[in-house]
Amino acid sequence: MVNIVYKSKVSESLPTTLILGELSNLKKLKFEDVQPALGDRVTETVFTGCVKSLTDSDVAWLAPKQVSIATLSSKRSRNTTPTAAHHIMDTVTKNLGKNGNGNVVVVCQKQYVFACGVAVARAFPVYTRKTAETTNRNITISFVTPDDPAPLSDSDLSTLTASANAIRLTAEIVDRPRNEMTCDDIVKRANEIAASLPGVETVVFRGEELRDRGFGGIYGVGQAAETPPALVVLSHRPANATKTIAWCGKGIMYDTGGFSIKTKTGMPGMKRDCGGAAAILAGFEAAVRIGFTQNLHAVLCVAENSVGPKATVPDDIHILYSGKSVEINNTDAEGRLVLGDGVAYARKDLKADIVLDMATLTGAQGITTGTSHAS
Repeated sequence: MVNIVYKSKVSESLPTTLILGELSNLKKLKFEDVQPALGDRVTETVFTGCVKSLTDSDVAWLAPKQVSIATLSSKRSRNTTPTAAHHIMDTVTKNLGKNGNGNVVVVCQKQYVFACGVAVARAFPVYTRKTAETTNRNITISFVTPDDPAPLSDSDLSTLTASANAIRLTAEIVDRPRNEMTCDDIVKRANEIAASLPGVETVVFRGEELRDRGFGGIYGVGQAAETPPALVVLSHRPANATKTIAWCGKGIMYDTGGFSIKTKTGMPGMKRDCGGAAAILAGFEAAVRIGFTQNLHAVLCVAENSVGPKATVPDDIHILYSGKSVEINNTDAEGRLVLGDGVAYARKDLKADIVLDMATLTGAQGITTGTSHAS
């Protein structure tokens, strides 16, 4: 298990240290900015010479197997971000090592601290089923911001911590296989999170109740599964709120494609089709813990798209919660059906002023917005 701690400045020397940033920022780095993390392992002469010799997308070892410095790519395209955060996870994974406590020192502009800071957290997933014994690790993430040397505030660090926890929770839910993360399991997890947050209320509609209440989309997609589908709503209603915001997440716990079944190469990985709901649930927890001041609802549209005697078939017609009728011609286009019910509920029952939906919706998005960070 990896414990992540964010700090506003470099403050300690740990067995392994990785310094990373874009080349333009690393060139502005001073030895005294990172010396506490280096200890007596690296001299100023070695450090200065190494920084001068760095090139784009480069890695150099200041002390073998202990201290390294890595430059992030400065290339820009539709597959990348201005922060270069899309490179950070791989850079940390490859260069920090897999055992022992460690330091990650992020050198970036102040406005990019959040994006870069939480990107580091992605390198430390919670879920594993590897047979090799795992050890506990403490990872300290600190920042050097050449454009603004003022340290991060306690509020900044709290936001980073809550957001990193949310990212790792999302990854855990998505990483778990179907036999460990069913509709029942995510509903249980949502109830546990709600119970841990003061003032949060929960509403759950499941199975036949969905059909009876008119949620034809969610029910129709999930009616053949062993574990019944669900609409799960977590509600945060602070005093003096002036707006109501609803986040709706697609939670297909496994997507076989239904009778429009996926191929043997297209189906593996479909445990990830719950990514929208997982991110909404984790993001909701983070927002509430940080102290979100407006009404906020997490609407999880949960189902497993299975094949069975009760499964929807092409030519079936479902009536969605909005009242719209939908003729099915492809049972593998289920995301719009469950989200249709969730969005309609957010508007009709929750009276949301703003509705945002999140989904692993279609591979075509990768053609439009790239494959590294957009969805």
